[in-house]
Amino acid sequence: MAQGADFAEVFVEERHSTAVVCEDDRIEKVTTGREVGIGLRVLVGESTAYGYANELSPEALLGLARTVAEAAKLRGGGSAVVNLRRTPVPYELTVLRPPAEAAVSDRVALVQRANATARREDPRIKQVMVNYADTLQRVWIANSEGDYVEDERVRVRLAVHAVAVAGGLLQTGYEAVGGFSGLELFERQPPEEVARTAARRSLLMLEARPAPTGRMPVVMAAEAGGTMVHEACGHGLEADLVQKGLSVYAGRLGQPVASPLVTVVDDATLEGRFGSYRFDDEGTPGQKTVLIEKGVLCGYMYDRLTARREGRPSTGNGRRESYQYRPLPRMRNTYIAPGEHDPEEIIRRTQRGLLVKKMGGGQVNTTNGDFVFEVAEGYLIEQGRVTAPVRGATLTGNGPEVLRQVDMVGGDLGFSIGVCGKNGQGVPVSDAQPTLRIPSLVVGGTAGAGEAEAATGGPRDSLSGLCRSGGGR
Repeated sequence: MAQGADFAEVFVEERHSTAVVCEDDRIEKVTTGREVGIGLRVLVGESTAYGYANELSPEALLGLARTVAEAAKLRGGGSAVVNLRRTPVPYELTVLRPPAEAAVSDRVALVQRANATARREDPRIKQVMVNYADTLQRVWIANSEGDYVEDERVRVRLAVHAVAVAGGLLQTGYEAVGGFSGLELFERQPPEEVARTAARRSLLMLEARPAPTGRMPVVMAAEAGGTMVHEACGHGLEADLVQKGLSVYAGRLGQPVASPLVTVVDDATLEGRFGSYRFDDEGTPGQKTVLIEKGVLCGYMYDRLTARREGRPSTGNGRRESYQYRPLPRMRNTYIAPGEHDPEEIIRRTQRGLLVKKMGGGQVNTTNGDFVFEVAEGYLIEQGRVTAPVRGATLTGNGPEVLRQVDMVGGDLGFSIGVCGKNGQGVPVSDAQPTLRIPSLVVGGTAGAGEAEAATGGPRDSLSGLCRSGGGR
């Protein structure tokens, strides 16, 4: 600051982590570790300089500061004195059974329970992989505006991949749970339940018929998770992409961008959710941000840098993977708010179409909103009833067009979790939606045309997607 910076920030991180991997019916890997480091960011006008180190001696830190200042091309002169004030904790997130207080063997036992359950489910289950991870992250954040924050984040995650084989077919099933939580998460969602869901999904796909192809009504169940809103809408509402003109939502504040039935929220304050936190990685208190209200675009997600450009406060969306990365505007827990329809009524009022009960991976181009997503678990809807399971379905469309089409919104809400990738950084997120009906969406299947009305388009060969998601989005 003494050399003329507009803003300077120090981010110190201590991270304890444990991971357990089970494959081929045996524990393949158990890793534990502790990492400590510091990130230093300096802003001068529109220029950003960022450096990091894992040595915290005074000499190393002063050297890092000089290097970052030089990189920012500061003009010398003057002095700066910063009086730090500690920011009070805005709300509490409860952790009852911190993993760090449990033995590693307890975490290994969770993985073994999941593995054994999946394998017992059916002789056709030929392969199971279970991944467990927990982290305890302590951060200290101070900046030249006088903010000082101390925080502690605890997260756990368990994921099961099951592979079923029969009659020359091989199908996979995936399920994951996680949260800003301790091991009490597994009292609500036992490893056995996660394993059975993954195994059942792979077995179901063995019996499924090829998915139809064409434009048809699509009902997305709440348990499908919020992949659609995260990918086809959420990324386009991150302020850095908006300001670069890389979002279909740029310049549309105050305009209708979705059905009046659709309200989209991004919220860091939800108890126990994977994307929750008390402070973001710039020390801004977490908060609830309404992005689209009754179909009208009313806000974007900001970090400090993008907020400064517009002369407004950050929404607390500044996140980074670790001290080695500068923060970016990122989603937290993103969801479409529940509506008033009975989910069963939505099915009854759909004569023919596709029910999506679990989304897979996909691609989205935030510049124009085009997307392609895989369907991990889908069923036909015939005469208002859920009938045969189908496999190999994809959904192709445009985010804003799909949101404008939504004509029924259920009163339920289902969450899924993932690690969202952007600019090479992964951060924990969750997303959610109620049961939704989209009257006309292009379904790409393997049953050939004719099983539905003629398609007006199919899955495209490629998208210049800025975000690619997979099972662990």
